[in-house]
Amino acid sequence: MNKREFLLGATAAALAVPAGAMAQTTSQTAAGSTASGPIPREWVDADTGHRIIRLSEEDNSRSLYFHDSAFTADGKWMVFDTPTGIKKIEWATRRISPLAPQGYTSIMVSRTKNICYARKTGSVARTADDKGAGGMEYVAINMDTGKIRTIAKNVKGYITSINADDTLLVGQWAEREYQLQPGPKIANTDGGYNAIGPDGKPLSFQAAKEVRLAERLAAQIPMEIFTLNIETGERKVVTASTDWLNHVQFCPVDPHRIMYCHEGPWHGVDRVWTIRTDGTGKENVHKRMMNMEIAGHEFFSFDGQQILYDLQTPRGEDFWLASYDLKTHKRIWYHMERDEWSVHFQISRDGSIFAGDGGDEDMVARAKDGKWLYLYQPEIIEDLGVSAPNAAELVRPGVLRAQKLVNMKAHDYRVEPNVQFTPDGKWLVFRSNMHGPIHVYAVEVTKA
Repeated sequence: MNKREFLLGATAAALAVPAGAMAQTTSQTAAGSTASGPIPREWVDADTGHRIIRLSEEDNSRSLYFHDSAFTADGKWMVFDTPTGIKKIEWATRRISPLAPQGYTSIMVSRTKNICYARKTGSVARTADDKGAGGMEYVAINMDTGKIRTIAKNVKGYITSINADDTLLVGQWAEREYQLQPGPKIANTDGGYNAIGPDGKPLSFQAAKEVRLAERLAAQIPMEIFTLNIETGERKVVTASTDWLNHVQFCPVDPHRIMYCHEGPWHGVDRVWTIRTDGTGKENVHKRMMNMEIAGHEFFSFDGQQILYDLQTPRGEDFWLASYDLKTHKRIWYHMERDEWSVHFQISRDGSIFAGDGGDEDMVARAKDGKWLYLYQPEIIEDLGVSAPNAAELVRPGVLRAQKLVNMKAHDYRVEPNVQFTPDGKWLVFRSNMHGPIHVYAVEVTKA
């Protein structure tokens, strides 16, 4: 599921933070502290030897969803959301400054320009799980000057991505709203899924989520994926369905290629699809070959040539990170152990390494020791001197060699960490509630 949540409440304004600043706070404050004391600014993970820094100052700050561009093309700035609005951080100095006030949340940063695209929530605030007919305002924010330009107001639908040449927005619209997470929300998490099992007892977070996803899919609410022209405001429907359309994202290099999913319980849907902005070229990227096989949390490589996704054959038993080459149509499946599976995966800009955000025992992998952030080195399993006659047509096997970066034992996975590499590949940015409130952190890829 896409977890771009809107942020509620307010805390103290962010302060400038020099590089390498250590935790020296002596007084308790509303932000950056817990009942047991200040949240550390920097430390070395005792179990992995990797340096971790806290980037955010305000409690309940969040980095962007794992496949949304958070960095300017030159790597100078990164954006993240806080209860008091969008902040930008100058990566070289770690200095934080406000970009947009409370009421704005980020969509993503342009891949070529110093522009942050955002939504103005105001009185029609809604979450990524709530894509109903209400209108919303979408804006472009100049990250050098702070000037906010309105692209369109009262847009019916939820914009999630901007194309490679900054000409189109893309999102989805539903005929009516459907609340996936009704009832009270759980503090310092991504919300709260609530459902009752056959025995009349409340289900766990993940089990309740599965029930709610199935109910939403069965509702068969008419939906559209649409584009919005940034200059003219023209709205065009790309595709329509009563299937649940979600996870819509533009290719990083092809301004007319869209990837999206058929959402729902993954073992019951053909999830990963691509389509052109004119509605042609619709393709199901992964066709199920086994009952209970699942594929999802799809994302593009930065060169736009590959689609990568979590693959399990079958669900919860055998784990792969799969790739599909859009030009050659060749496939690679990288195998991993149960404890090394992750909720989300990510790839470095140069495509040489992968990362993942781990998972707890309640999740699909049922990992006994999975609460880690991982760095993965991909390794191809080569032929043993003799190839099958049709080897070029077959899936190429590989394996991911996992290295632990951060011990997440104190993290509650009802917040998804959503890892992202920095453009230079030296850090991995993530969000975590390991100290209570949600904050934005980064871990150094090389050991301290």
